[in-house]
Amino acid sequence: MRLENKVAIVTGAASGIGAATAQLFAVEGARVLAVDLDETGLHNNHGETANIDCLAMDICDADAPDIIIGEAVDRFGQLDILMNNAGIGSNALGEDMALEVWQKTLDVNLTASFRLCQAAIPHLKNAPAGRIINVASVMAQHTDYGLTAYCASKAGVTGYTRTLALELGKYGITANCILPGAIHTGMTAASFAHDEIADTWAKKSPLRRLGQPIDIARGALFLASDDSGFVTGHDLNVDGGMLLRT
Repeated sequence: MRLENKVAIVTGAASGIGAATAQLFAVEGARVLAVDLDETGLHNNHGETANIDCLAMDICDADAPDIIIGEAVDRFGQLDILMNNAGIGSNALGEDMALEVWQKTLDVNLTASFRLCQAAIPHLKNAPAGRIINVASVMAQHTDYGLTAYCASKAGVTGYTRTLALELGKYGITANCILPGAIHTGMTAASFAHDEIADTWAKKSPLRRLGQPIDIARGALFLASDDSGFVTGHDLNVDGGMLLRT
C-alpha cells in the first residue's frame, strides 16, 4: 500500500499505460481520478474498480485544467500526484508536415500537460510530498523519420519538467519524466499487429520483448511513492535497454 491516503490524477487513462497506472495506483491504496476523452474506455476499464472515479474530458479544452484539478479536490479533498500520460502520435516528414498536425501534437503532448501542472501546483504545495510525473518518450532524446512534431513535443516535456523540479523543490514537490520505449499500447497496436514490425522492435531490446503498459505503470509507482523522495528532475528510461544500441 505504497500510496495509501494519496490522491492521484492520471490522464489518458482509458487504455494502455494510463489504464494500467490508474489500476496499479488504486491497488496500492490511492484514490484516483482517471481522465480521458474516451468515456466508454474509461468505464470499461475502471467502472467497477474501487477507489477510481472517471472523468471524460478533452485535456485541450480551455477550461480543462481547472475542471480536472477541481474535480479531484472536490471528490477526494486533496491532490498528491499528477500523472500527465495523455498523448498522441504523428508521422510525417518535416518538409511535408501540415501546420495543423504540428500544432495538434504540441497542443496535446506539451501544452495541455503543462497547463495541468500549473493548475495542480497550488494543491500539490499543500501535500506532504507532491508528485508530478510526466510521460515523455525515448524519442525526447533520440529520433526517427517522420517524428518531427512528436520528438519536439516530448523533448519539450522533459525540458519543462526539469525546470519545475528546480522551482518546486523547496515545497517538497518532485517532478520527473518517464521515457517509455517500444510499448504495446493502443497507440502502437496497429503497427505491432504486424509480426515483422513487432519482432523488429522487440529485438531492439536486450530483453527481446516489447514493453507492456504495466512496465511503465511500475515505473510511475516508484516515482509516485515515498521510495523516490530524493529523485527529481530525472528522466526515467523504461525501454528494456533499447537505447543501449543507439
